Amino acid sequence: MGAGLRFVGPEERRVRLGVRHRLAGGARAQSPEEVAESLVALHGTDPATVFLAVGARLVEPGKTVADTERALYEDRSLVRMHGMRRTVFVFPAELTAVVHASTGLAVAAKERAGLLKNMAAAGAPDAAWLAEVEAATLAALERRGQATAAELATDEPRLREQYVYAAGKSYEGVHTVSTQLLRVLGTEGKVVRGRPLGSWTSSQFRWAPAPPHPELEEAAAQAELLERWLTCCGPATEADLKWWTGWKVTDVRRALAAIGAQEVALAEGTGFVAAGDAEPVTGGAAEPWAALLPALDPTAMAWQQRDWYLAPELRAALFDRSGNVGPTVWWDGRVVGGWAQRPDGEIVWRVLDGDGVGREAEAAIAAEAERLRGWVGGTRLTPRFRTPLERELAG
Repeated sequence: MGAGLRFVGPEERRVRLGVRHRLAGGARAQSPEEVAESLVALHGTDPATVFLAVGARLVEPGKTVADTERALYEDRSLVRMHGMRRTVFVFPAELTAVVHASTGLAVAAKERAGLLKNMAAAGAPDAAWLAEVEAATLAALERRGQATAAELATDEPRLREQYVYAAGKSYEGVHTVSTQLLRVLGTEGKVVRGRPLGSWTSSQFRWAPAPPHPELEEAAAQAELLERWLTCCGPATEADLKWWTGWKVTDVRRALAAIGAQEVALAEGTGFVAAGDAEPVTGGAAEPWAALLPALDPTAMAWQQRDWYLAPELRAALFDRSGNVGPTVWWDGRVVGGWAQRPDGEIVWRVLDGDGVGREAEAAIAAEAERLRGWVGGTRLTPRFRTPLERELAG
């Protein structure tokens, strides 16, 4: 740890987490937009995560679904699009240009090159053919406003073409042009995910033209995104920053310098906070708090180095083999267990912390479980990436 740096211990980091992630009782938000603004990005790979993450942070969660659908599909104040690490997130609309320039363009270049390489290896048509299909697809989407891949294929039948990916390999598979091309167009910022075909938990969705946004310079966009994230999640180590953004370490360091990030000492080594943000955070976190957060929640997945809020011995039960976190139970800034929904709608939970958490914590967790059941109602929740504890409790 750097000599003379202010030490920010785990307890202080948990206070910051409770306040800035809208989880402490006095810090909860009034709207989905406030939640997304505070967190920078909501994980959107599993559609239900977006709604569950919002509901856990609202003062009044009863209108979670209606208000989040309004923000996503009517006001378009929130946008679901590809972002860091090729992952689908929901961002505040004003951040789409920043994410596109800071992260999306580099990802998109790799995605398009990979698609063309795979098609060529399979003997599929060339880049000129793909460009024709792309232009026709975008024109059809503009005419329709929103459409599924199948609907677009009625306008542009070549989207149904198939090719064999990785022939002869253990992971060989048959891909359709529509699936791969729409993914590339998503990373390029030309299309975004629209309203699902079913309920708010459905993973079958429509595509929509991406809202227009200005083209920003990469370094400036990276600096803005990093500053927003550090304001939400600082202090964080360089390893955390590199992991969350998916950038090269040189890009992370350039952005840190550009925003004048301050160094602090952490248990893991040197960390960083936004300029002027090294002092203790107070307000909104005086009382201990409980939360039931969904699989892939942006708080649980915010940092690569997690020992300060998640004991290593709990990970085997709470993560799948690919490193995706399942539903978690929190008490005052720490993950202490997990939860699930049974077929009859009951929300069940279990504390895994070996030392226990006490009666106050158990009462608060039980209240959060009832709060969750109250607004979810009869909707069935099954995480896309299932973990050992979630499977056991749900069964």
